Amino acid sequence: MKKLFAMMVSTTLFLSLTACGSQPTASQPAAPQQTAAQDTETLYQVALLQSLTQGYYDGIIKVSELKKHGDTGIGTFEGVNGEMIVLDGTVYQALDDGSVKVADDNETVPFSNVTFFDADITEDISDIKDVNGLKTALDKIVSAKGGNLFYMVKVDGTFEKMFVRSELKQQKPYKTLDKALETDQREFTYENIKGTIVGLYCPDYMGGLNAAGWHFHFLSEDKAKGGHILDLSFANAKARLDATPTFAMTLSDNGEFQKMELAKDVNDAIKKVETNEN
Repeated sequence: MKKLFAMMVSTTLFLSLTACGSQPTASQPAAPQQTAAQDTETLYQVALLQSLTQGYYDGIIKVSELKKHGDTGIGTFEGVNGEMIVLDGTVYQALDDGSVKVADDNETVPFSNVTFFDADITEDISDIKDVNGLKTALDKIVSAKGGNLFYMVKVDGTFEKMFVRSELKQQKPYKTLDKALETDQREFTYENIKGTIVGLYCPDYMGGLNAAGWHFHFLSEDKAKGGHILDLSFANAKARLDATPTFAMTLSDNGEFQKMELAKDVNDAIKKVETNEN
């Protein structure tokens, strides 16, 4: 069973850190299980984007466990074996050949963010020329609601251009993510494709645990194509945003993870893997 650690970090943000793999002693009874499926106000994160960027690709929890914490989200799989899109309770795996499959429940997860989606805001968005234009449009919506919350977004529409990537599964010894993507990233461009963008917004203060701002993945309507979004364009689409005030994080107590310098500044590497910019 897992040990649960918790502390208050701001007025409405509750941070719970769960060290996976620890076992209770005979004198230390297991903590009671909470019903995560009833919690629509928590963003659940597996590990850190910083640990993934530095090359920690070992799975921390199974897909079956991840689904107990959310029905919508993004992430990746052990060995960065493709891009994760969680939509309507199903975990999809966009592979290096451009195909998409439903992820096996026993597949493990080194990094992810999920929540039980509950739309708080619905807006029509139009005339988006590139991914930065989408970020700007969504930033305006977020600023009106409050930029210090977390937001999961679903954007449904027909996209004139959708430029996505996935990557080959990595083998140990793992390279850092930016180095792995230099050789093992695979890119795909689609035109006039119908589908859903699943995206996450993290506030600026999350820069040490994730990437501040927006991160987008895509899944086509036929569930056959998808990946991490590098660029896009569209004339009209409908955006639904779920404002979330609570944050929970699960960490590994694996020895390799515990030796990592997670306070190390990897912002340049994160920007590189997010955007393809050198």
